[in-house]
Amino acid sequence: MKKLMMIPGPTPVDQSILDALSKETVSHLDPELVKTLKETLKNLKAVVMAEKGQPFTIPGTGTLGMETALVNSVKKGDRLLVVSHGYFGNRFVEIARGYGIEVEVLASEWGKIVEVEKIALKLKENKFDAITVTHVDTSTGVCAPLEEVAEVIKKFPETLFIVDAVCATGGIEERMDDWGVDIIFAGNQKALGVPPGLANLVFSKKALERRNALGNISSYYMDINRWLPIMREPGSGYFSTHAINMVNALHQGLKIILEEGLEERFKRHRRFALAFQAGLEKIGFKILPSKEIRANTVSTVLYPSGIEDLAFREKLYENGVLVSAGKGVLAGKLFRIGHMGNITENEVVATMSIIEKTLSEFNYNFELGSGIGAAEKVLFAK
Repeated sequence: MKKLMMIPGPTPVDQSILDALSKETVSHLDPELVKTLKETLKNLKAVVMAEKGQPFTIPGTGTLGMETALVNSVKKGDRLLVVSHGYFGNRFVEIARGYGIEVEVLASEWGKIVEVEKIALKLKENKFDAITVTHVDTSTGVCAPLEEVAEVIKKFPETLFIVDAVCATGGIEERMDDWGVDIIFAGNQKALGVPPGLANLVFSKKALERRNALGNISSYYMDINRWLPIMREPGSGYFSTHAINMVNALHQGLKIILEEGLEERFKRHRRFALAFQAGLEKIGFKILPSKEIRANTVSTVLYPSGIEDLAFREKLYENGVLVSAGKGVLAGKLFRIGHMGNITENEVVATMSIIEKTLSEFNYNFELGSGIGAAEKVLFAK
């Protein structure tokens, strides 16, 4: 039986994207591929609303994007402020310390966020060469108030603003130019709805200038200056053979997003998140973050008393739905459900139905159908 893959990435892939992925592999200098890469880079800028930005798409995944952002913006001895809302915020710390970068961390309790006021105070206390914020931390399901944070950072022009948008881009609004984000990066496999395989970044003019000010950096493959000529003019030369089929897939994935329309896509993600959360709460689960900071792309779902994590997830998978375990300090306490990318109302309803079926097999006391009803009330509201 085919499973509903409702994890926070990789997300289900539309057949048209799979068709694009399976096109004949051609030369990285093939005129048709060059045209496709140009359009892909242009559309990547459109999705994060970065008309002035310089896009890059590099074979790899989100973690490569994270490391690429850091090595091209800060060097050994520089000061980095990491705003961490969970597991993936903490990953910035590990990477930066590996390069000898001086790191200060503003960390929230898992399931909460660092208040914008605390970020402002920290930036006033010390000079930082860069600050990182994870838009949505996949481990906790919280969504940072990125626009508010951006307004604070604008007051500190010497500080580069780096955004981990892996679990947000393509599902939640991001206005790179308007908000003053300097580097934004995402992988393929979450709200973009494409198979994993590319790290996608956009750099502002200020970020490109910072890269040049660093001189030689501690990386060869991740040096954006080596990629820059090809990204500015695809087909003009060679640095590294691109993941040609992945470019075709991303091209189609971005095309789907823009054809749906950014505002409509963001609204759909919001509606699906609210539907899942309403349905799950109706049958006794709790959502970890408070309502005002919940992400629209992933939910972290706390178990009711008497339901054991591994047993529930295994039975849920047996019944047809795959969800993810909790990470770090949340392991065993919750499951994580993705609701992003190119899923439809059908997947939302089917998933809720299977969750109810699974709960009933644990002899848990709830009104069968009530969760589906609550979800559908949100989904089909006029």
